Amino acid sequence: MIVNPISNGIVLDHITAGNAMKIYNYLKLDELDCQVAIIKNCPSSKMGKKDILKINEIIDLNFDILGYLDPGITVNFIEDGKIINRLHLELPAQVKDIIKCKNPRCITSVEQELPHIFRLTDKDNSVYRCIYCDSKAK
Repeated sequence: MIVNPISNGIVLDHITAGNAMKIYNYLKLDELDCQVAIIKNCPSSKMGKKDILKINEIIDLNFDILGYLDPGITVNFIEDGKIINRLHLELPAQVKDIIKCKNPRCITSVEQELPHIFRLTDKDNSVYRCIYCDSKAK
């Protein structure tokens, strides 16, 4: 299979195999008016298999969403066919309105306009807790 290189845009590389569609949906890439390529189960010497997303346009990305969904992602910014910047994502220290608190006693269930904010409490086990009620995210 041949997927042409992009001259200007973003390549999300090293996505865990099977996660590309989840990331595509969270980032609402279907709303873009540019080419987006989803490459699934691509061979990888480092990961065995991986997914890749190619976006043929420079767009604003929410790195917190990307880092939360798949902390091993590499974000490559491409200009004139060359990588001009590369980011290696990690779990964000805090996420806002990505996870919803499931605790019925949490203030966010009563005060609908409050943002759902979770902080990373255990990096090794990827555990996030609500800042309001300290409930563990599922």
